[in-house]
Amino acid sequence: MFNNLTSKFFGSSNDRQIKKYNPLVHKINELEDIFIKLSDQELKLKTIDFKEKLSNGETLDNILPEAFATVREAAKRTLSQRHFDVQLIGGLVLHEGKIAEMKTGEGKTLVSTLACYLNALEGKGVHVVTVNDYLAKRDSEWMGQIYNLLGMSVGCILSDKNDEERRIAYKADITYGTNNEFGFDYLRDNMKYSLDEMVQRPFNFAIIDEVDSILIDEARTPLVISGQSEDSSTLYKSIDKFIPLLKQDDFELDEKQRTCNLTDIGINTVEEALRSENMIEDGSLFDIKNVSLLHHINQALRAHKLFQKNTHYMVKDDSVIIIDEFTGRAMEGRRFGEGQHQAIEAKEKITVQPENQTLASVTFQNYFRMYPKLSGMTGTALTEEGEFSEIYNLQVLAVPTNLKVARIDSNDEIYKTNFERDEAVILLIEDCQKNNQPVLVGTVSIEKSEILSNLLKEKNIKHEVLNAKFHEQEAQIIGYAGIPGAVTIATNMAGRGTDIQLGGNLEIRQSNELKSSSPNEGKLNDLKNDIEKKKNIALQAGGLYVIGTERHESRRIDNQLRGRTGRQGDPGGSKFLLSLQDDLMRIFGSDRLENMLGKLGLEKGEAIVHPWINKAVEKAQGKVEAHNFEIRKQLLKFDDVMNDQRKVIFDQRKEIMRSDDISEMVVDMRYEVIEAVVFKSIPNESYHDQWDGDGLIEDVKNYLGLDVPIKKWIKEDGIIEKEIISRLTELSNNFMAERAVKVGVDVFRQAEKTLMLQVLDQSWKDHLLMLDQMRQSIGLRAYAQKDPLNEYKREAFELFEDMLDKLRKTITSVLSNIEIRQENNDENQEINTPLKIDSGKIARNSICPLCDSGKKYKHCCGKL
Repeated sequence: MFNNLTSKFFGSSNDRQIKKYNPLVHKINELEDIFIKLSDQELKLKTIDFKEKLSNGETLDNILPEAFATVREAAKRTLSQRHFDVQLIGGLVLHEGKIAEMKTGEGKTLVSTLACYLNALEGKGVHVVTVNDYLAKRDSEWMGQIYNLLGMSVGCILSDKNDEERRIAYKADITYGTNNEFGFDYLRDNMKYSLDEMVQRPFNFAIIDEVDSILIDEARTPLVISGQSEDSSTLYKSIDKFIPLLKQDDFELDEKQRTCNLTDIGINTVEEALRSENMIEDGSLFDIKNVSLLHHINQALRAHKLFQKNTHYMVKDDSVIIIDEFTGRAMEGRRFGEGQHQAIEAKEKITVQPENQTLASVTFQNYFRMYPKLSGMTGTALTEEGEFSEIYNLQVLAVPTNLKVARIDSNDEIYKTNFERDEAVILLIEDCQKNNQPVLVGTVSIEKSEILSNLLKEKNIKHEVLNAKFHEQEAQIIGYAGIPGAVTIATNMAGRGTDIQLGGNLEIRQSNELKSSSPNEGKLNDLKNDIEKKKNIALQAGGLYVIGTERHESRRIDNQLRGRTGRQGDPGGSKFLLSLQDDLMRIFGSDRLENMLGKLGLEKGEAIVHPWINKAVEKAQGKVEAHNFEIRKQLLKFDDVMNDQRKVIFDQRKEIMRSDDISEMVVDMRYEVIEAVVFKSIPNESYHDQWDGDGLIEDVKNYLGLDVPIKKWIKEDGIIEKEIISRLTELSNNFMAERAVKVGVDVFRQAEKTLMLQVLDQSWKDHLLMLDQMRQSIGLRAYAQKDPLNEYKREAFELFEDMLDKLRKTITSVLSNIEIRQENNDENQEINTPLKIDSGKIARNSICPLCDSGKKYKHCCGKL
């Protein structure tokens, strides 16, 4: 109550912060008359002038008013678009490293040019992150006209670009691309063997378009670069046959927590089925030897009971494609981990792809937190303000609309069944069509969009369907969605990036109807007149009407759907029609709500409408949002452990690649190995008769390539461990120096560098596999009253220390034992000539004697 009163008299915190920008906006506006008089060349020279000022000690904030005025003038000349005052405010919010919440149709793409240009003047590069290749290409070309006029270079990262094209794009002042491409380039760069091969520059400033979609919706799925592991496709197919045999009491399904587990009865059923197929011997499914089998069964069970076709995934061209549950987009190239994808492929009776082993991975949270300065823009962010602040340290500011929102949002209608709700939706669509009012119908899945489409076909109502199956026609469908009487059914409208314009989109209609990007003026004017005529008809009918056929788990997604109408002061309306059978109502809606509706005794086809219902639904959504936030936060805590280690490894790789000579690093490693093998055989404060002379001789041979009379030293010379370390150090130094001279010092230094990178990569890959396996089982520690996160931190640290120890030993042993020679004996041969590394007399199929991996030599150090 008190907060409401203070907001009424003094304005909200958001209002007060927005008002602080008014003096700067006024200053930019005052410059407009001066900049109008400048020629294109004079406007372009402003860029050089700004860069000189920065090099002379001025800051970006000092030159901001002039820079923003420059961009506004360039936009007027190239795009015939002038930044509104509220768009200038949006640009200021982005420049300050905050999130600008701006309603749909307020021109966020144009807003970004202000902060992009200003920050690009420092010459460190600016990244503009979009949700798909289409938007990255469109925005880089569209907004690129402004930058080109001002002498700025623009690059675009698309999925089909090669390394050289990417390198050029990243060197540009402003680079557009998708979150996936930026993230994968980061991972790929840190798998390269030369700095020259890397494509990205050091991070500077990023603006994320549809920031809520990228930093929140996609935050649960890490980016992973994988390599194929052993093929177990037959096992997935064999296990899949048993799942349809299970009855209701064989498993427990919890849709709220998204878990599915076998009951005791189910375990017996599965064990009997496995025995009948000779897939399990006597004993329990929980025996240690059957752990892999149990894992496959659990994934198959989840595939059948938790993952629904056309909701969580779709099948296309003999492959399973994940559907983003928040945006409804097809996530090409992404796969569920831990064998879940293969289990779904087996369920759908398509080719089961081999399992993958993680080579490198990063979450979007940890990737984008590496930027020194980060900002974002979206139509809906305030509902997730807490998460943006806690995870990314990003403040959200709601930027006012240029014109007052005229949209009318009706209260929700709740029906008893889906059938009754769908009938009501069809009647509402028919009413809108009679009035020539365009309609956008939002659904939460492909399946539900198709059910609605079939109902419309039965009524002979012409309509378009936009879901993951018709992803390619996205811009085309949206381009016509504002035509009077048009009906468009779409899955979640998050991050579509193309406004629904009443009367139709000029650019898309021109491309389709005139078949030319530069038609004759008469035809173009006719098309413009037609769009204006149709726009007036749609406005008279009440503007675009949005119908939601179900509430999403997140209020933000519902707000995005509503936000498609009422752009730039246009009239519009929205209404959500719900059913007690909807997933949200069924799983998360309170029993109290259902009981209340039941007591009302609703007749068939009757709905209840009341603001209290809206509050109850909002409360249910709040519960889910809080639950999902906790999941993301927990995932991040676990990934932070790996991220700290990732930074160490990636920094180490860069240091190695930067150095022409890493011999000092190699020598330090060798000294540590010498100390480790000596103290292993000669424990502290032990007597001579407790020393393991034979073990020490073997270790010295394996790791240092030396045959030394250690027993004689101990027996006759009576030396202590420090003296042994000193002698081994001197002998190994001489031995390695002779090896370097023998093959050529420069060649040997190159070998050290190459081997160091290869062994480091192999060690890191093996370490990731161990972390993945530990992460899958660590939750069970809770049963022992232990905190899984603390246990994970402790064991991950121990594994990392162990990995570094093995790394030192492997590098030392490989360099001490292998033979290196050049293929070409030409004296003038360059240093970069390929090296030949001989494995001596080590058998290819023997267990690797050079390290502790336990693998065959040909799969371990022998690969080098």
